[in-house]
Amino acid sequence: MQTDRQTPEAHRSVADAPADNWVDRYAPPAWRPWLRLSRADRPIGTWLLLLPCWWGVGLAMIVDRPVWFDLWIAIACALGAILMRGAGCTWNDITDRDFDARVSRTRSRPIPSGQVTVRGAYLWLVAQCLAGFVILITLGPAAIWLGVASLALVAIYPFAKRFTWWPQVFLGLAFNWGVLLAYAAHMGGLGLAPVLAYLAGIAWTIFYDTIYAHQDAEDDALIGVKSTARLFGSDSKRWITRFGLAATVILLLAVLAAGPSTLALVPGVFAVLGFAAHLAWQLRRFDPADSAGCLRLFRANRDAGLIVALFLAFAGLV
Repeated sequence: MQTDRQTPEAHRSVADAPADNWVDRYAPPAWRPWLRLSRADRPIGTWLLLLPCWWGVGLAMIVDRPVWFDLWIAIACALGAILMRGAGCTWNDITDRDFDARVSRTRSRPIPSGQVTVRGAYLWLVAQCLAGFVILITLGPAAIWLGVASLALVAIYPFAKRFTWWPQVFLGLAFNWGVLLAYAAHMGGLGLAPVLAYLAGIAWTIFYDTIYAHQDAEDDALIGVKSTARLFGSDSKRWITRFGLAATVILLLAVLAAGPSTLALVPGVFAVLGFAAHLAWQLRRFDPADSAGCLRLFRANRDAGLIVALFLAFAGLV
């Protein structure tokens, strides 16, 4: 794979990457464009893809019982999240390369800045998908079929902002699929609890990605890209409050549907309460006009999801 070494921006960081990210500090220079293409310099997306997977493992442990294979499911989900989030971002940047070149926050990404060619990006996409499939086949038939089915959602998402004001729904459908996959990896099938958790995750994604989309609302309006941030406008805080409440209520129903024992119910409820408290904290600080603040709040959702994952894991173990 070759990068465009003639481009002045070829070795510059992506604009919205953390200043101290590990890719720019430690990765070999030849690998940096490819890791940036996979958003390895911005790990929050990997976390937001991984955490619903861990929700699924926790729910399965509550419904059934923990087994040693659950440890591999958790590790496989982490590896798979890195690879498939990278593949999804690569596909997104391939399809959005013309839009990205016209938006100030995204024109420094590897393809529009010339760090990576489109042909090279396609090869990188295939390599990541193949590596992800190798991990997927260790998780059993039900998980394999669910993993393959998720590719349709991943393929559609980058185009959603062209035909709907609700692209965040499509992101939620794709990003929370892991709760179904991880649950099925343990149980060999699905049930009401993971389906409810999946719906809660979709509402949560609309919550956090609307906050994120406010960074680009003005540029999106100029180039004709749709988003819930543009749709909600000045009423965004009211709308995301509704989605935050929906996520909390449905997540509580998911915990109850898992049928926990009295002892396990306590950490399950604490998972929901901690999640709700974190969303409320974000709402108090949300200012759609503050782009830097929106990015900080978006990244903080790692902690919101991690609260749920840790308490569900504890509930499954007691």
